[in-house]
Amino acid sequence: MTQHTEFAGKTALVTGAASGIGAACAHWLAAQGVSRLLLVDRDAPALAALALPGEVLRFDGDVADEDLWAQIEACSPSLDYAVINAGIAGGAPIAQMTLAEWRKTLSVNLDGAFLALRYAARALGDGGAVVLTASVSGIKAEPGTAAYGASKAGLMQLGRVAAKEFAPRRIRVNMIAPGGVDTPIWDQTPFFQDMIAQHGGDRAAAMQALSSVATPLGRFASADEIAGQVGFLLSDAAANMTGTVLVSDGGYLL
Repeated sequence: MTQHTEFAGKTALVTGAASGIGAACAHWLAAQGVSRLLLVDRDAPALAALALPGEVLRFDGDVADEDLWAQIEACSPSLDYAVINAGIAGGAPIAQMTLAEWRKTLSVNLDGAFLALRYAARALGDGGAVVLTASVSGIKAEPGTAAYGASKAGLMQLGRVAAKEFAPRRIRVNMIAPGGVDTPIWDQTPFFQDMIAQHGGDRAAAMQALSSVATPLGRFASADEIAGQVGFLLSDAAANMTGTVLVSDGGYLL
């Protein structure tokens, strides 16, 4: 792993930190010397199970809950980095989707990101950096992804506006748009549950079958790979990048 010494002794926020990309980002930041981590997730047991060095403050709750962010701000009014990653998946054709399903996805993926970004805007010192986890679903349309895709498209525009607003303070805001990543978020989608059933309950076989046909490279990324790319965007190596979307999709958009 490339070492970025600028992270040593700093404070970083990671939302959706209990598993998948969020957990991988927390481990990446800790390995780079971040000494204070603020980790947010609604899965309290998984959040508590993360073994990380340094000072770790864990906040379990819904990222769309404004009171949660007031609590976080009271505990840590200053920040150096933010990884705004929390999100949920959901899939249904527009004609069959309920308003409650639509609102649930938008609430977590967009309202939650807004509240996290607002906290970061207030807490970050000059020269800080933010990465928001978007998705290629916010760029390429696929049936059944209306709520998720709309939330991620909105997230990218939110990030661009933030990049322009924060630029006078030299705070950079970038987005990463993964394609397929082997994380637990797949298990929330009905079509992947069907695939697992078709493969006799073998999740690994279902994931291999899906990834082999979904991208030109014939593979999905690991959470650790995405975490390294998030780390690059946070680091001084990306010092002249802001308002950009780094697509990491194995060629899915080609």
